[in-house]
This record gives sequence, C-alpha cells and structure tokens, in this order.
Amino acid sequence: MLEIDARIPHGNIADPHIQTEGGKVHVAFSAHSHGGPECLWFCFRLKNKARHTRPIPVVLHLRNIGNMLGLSPGNARHVRPVCRIGGGLWQRLDPPRPLVHPDGRCDILWQMNLAGRSADVAFCYPYGSTELGSLLGDICGRWSADTIGVSQAGRPIVRLSNAKAAKGGRRPGLYLIARQHSGETPGSWVLDGMIRRFDEMGPAAPIVWAVPFSNVDGVEQGDYGKDNFPYDLNRAWGILPMRHEVRVIQPDLHRWKERCIPALAVDLHAPGGAEKDGAYCFLPNKSKHPFQHRIAKVWADAVEKSLGPDYAGKPFGRIADYPSRWETPHFDQFCHRIGVPALSLETSYQACRAGMLDIDGYRQIGRRIADGIAAKLKIRAGKGLSRQGGAE
Repeated sequence: MLEIDARIPHGNIADPHIQTEGGKVHVAFSAHSHGGPECLWFCFRLKNKARHTRPIPVVLHLRNIGNMLGLSPGNARHVRPVCRIGGGLWQRLDPPRPLVHPDGRCDILWQMNLAGRSADVAFCYPYGSTELGSLLGDICGRWSADTIGVSQAGRPIVRLSNAKAAKGGRRPGLYLIARQHSGETPGSWVLDGMIRRFDEMGPAAPIVWAVPFSNVDGVEQGDYGKDNFPYDLNRAWGILPMRHEVRVIQPDLHRWKERCIPALAVDLHAPGGAEKDGAYCFLPNKSKHPFQHRIAKVWADAVEKSLGPDYAGKPFGRIADYPSRWETPHFDQFCHRIGVPALSLETSYQACRAGMLDIDGYRQIGRRIADGIAAKLKIRAGKGLSRQGGAE
C-alpha cells in the first residue's frame, strides 16, 4: 500500500521496512551516513499506491538514535522532524514517543496521517536549488548569481552578490557561507533571511557576497556531511586546502577583500540534532587568541542584542571545545589569518525560547542578524530608505 522513495532532492534513508500493525502502517528506517562517520539527516517520500486516498495512519519509527549526532534517550522528546502532504506546506510533527529496548537501544516514533498520494518527511525543513530559486526570483535584478568554480564532483558553486564593486571600494563588506555540512539546513534558511533583509536596505547595505551551498555535492546527494570523508569541508581551510570547494572559495574571499572594507565573515551552521537553544555563535579561544576573541566578541554582542532573548541562546558566545577528527584550520581561522573578523553561527534544528522554529522563524533570525550587523556598521536599516554611515 505504501512505498518509500528516496530518489527525491536531498533524499536520505537506510534500512527501511514497512508493515501494517494494529490498523496502522509502521515505517521503520534509519538515517544513512553516506560514507561518513556521522549521520543525522534523513529525507524521503511516502507514496500511497492504493486506489483510494483515504487518510492512512502512519507510524514513523526512527531506529537507533544513539548512532545519530547529538541524539540520546534523554533528549529524544525534543526531536521534531517535518513533513508535507503532496505539494503542501512543511509542518512539524508532534512530539515523539521514545522506545527504549531492554538492551539499551533507543528508537523514537511519531504519528502522522497520510491524506493523499504522497508525503515527504525530513529531519528539518529542506533547502536546496528550488528554495534558492525562489529567493533569487524575489531579489531578481538586484543581486547577481555567479559561478565561482565547481565542486569536487563538478557541480557549479554559486556566489550571490549585491554589488559589482571595483577594486579599492570603500563600502563595508560581508562574506557569508552556509552548508559546509550539507545537512545543516537551518543555516540556509537563516542566510535566506539575511539576504532578504540586506536586499531591503537597498544601496545603504554593505557589500554582501554569499555562498549558499559551499558543499553543493552533499546538498544534492542528501549527505549529512559532518566530518564526511575524504575531508570535512570546514576542516579543510589550510594554506593548502584539503577540498576543492575550499580551493574555489579562498580566492573569492581575497577578491571580495579587494573590493570593500572587509567587516565580517559569517559561517552558518546547525548544532547537535536535539539542541533547542535558538541561535548562538562560537568565538576564538580567548586564552590562545585574545585579540581575535576580542574583535569577534564585539560582533557577537551586536548580533546577540539584535536577536533578543527569544532567539539568542544562553550563553550566546561559546568556545568550541568538543573533540574534532581533524585538528586543522576551519573557515573562521582562515578568515582571522587574512585579517577578517569571523563568526560561526549555529541555529537549532528544533526550537528557541519563543517556541518551535518554522521557516518564518529561521528567516526572522536571519533578518535580526542582518539588523545587528547593520547597527554595528552604523547603517540605518529601514525598508528601502536607508542611508549608510561609515564603518566603525
């Protein structure tokens, strides 16, 4: 009666099983690691192959959550994937029911009704070429989308920009990237909100260059992408890059630097799978890099103030002291090395103090981040009536 289709954009599922039990269709599955050591992202379509389209009660059964980054029996109740019926709007599923096995393994189960021919299910709101196309349609004529190179698999790496600046430009500039870890879709929605807000500022906006899909191969393939082999994209930022995508973006950063007064670079991520603390950032280690820490904290304080208590996690500025498989330079360290202040911003897959995050909530976080940056640059961030002050 039901079929599973992972041949959809960003598709990811492993070991699926479907059976009918107690009048409900149970769909058991796992997230696929796609060759990496970590998994978290899943995305698939359920198809109703019956002649009728009466609502079908479905139990989604995610197996072995202890193998997924940031999930455990203790926080399973926070995990709220999304679904959409047919071509409708994405919505959060209700809170899950944990299932702890006698041997200690933990699964989680959600209930939904399949009312129609198909339903898409994903760990969080997907963001890919379709969503980027909608953004480009809304800002058409005011922003450029240029190919700055290709990925390791030959896909185009696109960079958006709001100004065709010549060398020696004196406007403040921002460089933004998202999806170094390809399954971290909240970063894309936040970037979407930032770009929309900067677009509203018109000529007063800083020069913004943005790479929406830095790990475009992983985005298209449905990879989670955290620590994926052959090399985590965000650990490949040495003088000699360990990924071709970094080899493409590094010279673009230098081109941007030559055309503005470089104010800030921002790398947009998502944290562990069950965190619900809104948005926060990582700062350079104060004891190891006191000057970089001080400069980054000034920007972090401005962003935190703009986000407000509903969206800003507590504490907002944090030090990344978790273990890494590669003790090699990441994006922020590269930016600091070339004299550009940088922030790594994390936004929950799930929630903030204001409640569960939806697409509008992610965009609102992005808009508020843009406003915080504009305030720091002394830009009056009105709607299309802004004027630009000098950079501090």
